[in-house]
Amino acid sequence: MTKRYDVVIIGSGVVGSSIAFHLSESRQKEILVIDKDYPLSGTSGSTQAWVWVHNKMPSWYGELSMLSAELYPFLERKIGDVEYKRTGGIAPFFSESDRDSARRLAEKQAEVGIEIDVLNRDQVLEKEPALSPNIAGATFSKIDGNVNPFRLVELYIKAAKKNHVQFSFYNPVIAIKRNKGMFKVITKNDVFMAKQVIMAAGPWTKEVGKLLGVDIPVKQVRGQILVTEPLAPLIKHTIGGMRQADNGEVLIGYSKEEVGYDRRTTLDVIQDTAKMAVEYLPDLAKANIVRCFAGVRVIPNDGLPILGPVPTIDNAYIAVMHSGITLSPIVGTVMTELLMHGETSIDLKKLRLDRFNESNSYV
Repeated sequence: MTKRYDVVIIGSGVVGSSIAFHLSESRQKEILVIDKDYPLSGTSGSTQAWVWVHNKMPSWYGELSMLSAELYPFLERKIGDVEYKRTGGIAPFFSESDRDSARRLAEKQAEVGIEIDVLNRDQVLEKEPALSPNIAGATFSKIDGNVNPFRLVELYIKAAKKNHVQFSFYNPVIAIKRNKGMFKVITKNDVFMAKQVIMAAGPWTKEVGKLLGVDIPVKQVRGQILVTEPLAPLIKHTIGGMRQADNGEVLIGYSKEEVGYDRRTTLDVIQDTAKMAVEYLPDLAKANIVRCFAGVRVIPNDGLPILGPVPTIDNAYIAVMHSGITLSPIVGTVMTELLMHGETSIDLKKLRLDRFNESNSYV
């Protein structure tokens, strides 16, 4: 017997699980989340997990990120401790020629309420004494921080299950067909019927879009991250490219490579990352690297989230973005508004898929 749901969400990462939880709070819809693998097997489990705001541009995107960051304390009251820490964020620069750009950033972001300080060398070193004295300055915002991605996704799913959301793992979607105003979602193991479908499949969103005849303009980008042995407290803030975890490990990563879905690490990038880390924090030259890993992020072609309805296909929706950890609370909130009420408290026009309509094709 074919199982019927009000909503099928494809993808159980931080974006899909957030939508599932927020949508389930009213307990008005029967919801199913489908994933080709299992939670945290993809991008959400291979990230530094910043909640990063202050240099997200254009400024309206920074504002969206800020609004999402502001929701984290409220989210924790609902789902539990996700180890969210508002450490403040520092983005160092090494040349005085960059100071004017930093000032322009601060002025632009101030227009939407994001407070940024442009620090000189002494001010930066007062905040982070271990940083290299070769820096010229930095931008700083107290709103930036980080979170434990494993606890975040785990608690999203746990809370969603408590609200009777169903999950189907290790069950890739192989076809989606329209059938009398419903979606027939055919997976490896089952067939489901749904009134509404949400594509939140991260790096696989483009492939899922093809099943609906929709070209989704995104690319897969690999990032490699180094992890040090546990060190004595070295840095207090989230610094552009690195952060120190509670157990003392320092996570370091800067790279962006368009190599398809390839999660291997490579010696050249590991060496470049280590060199850059030592340029930022000279004390890291004495640290041992205990492991490295790679994650594949999905980045829309213009770098900005794609969020909202799919044009020409009623009741089909998309939620795909690079900064899923930062944006997951706001995405879950506005997608719930959209599916429940047909309108949102935040204007999604700049985030809609049809902004790419010159290059998009629909079948």
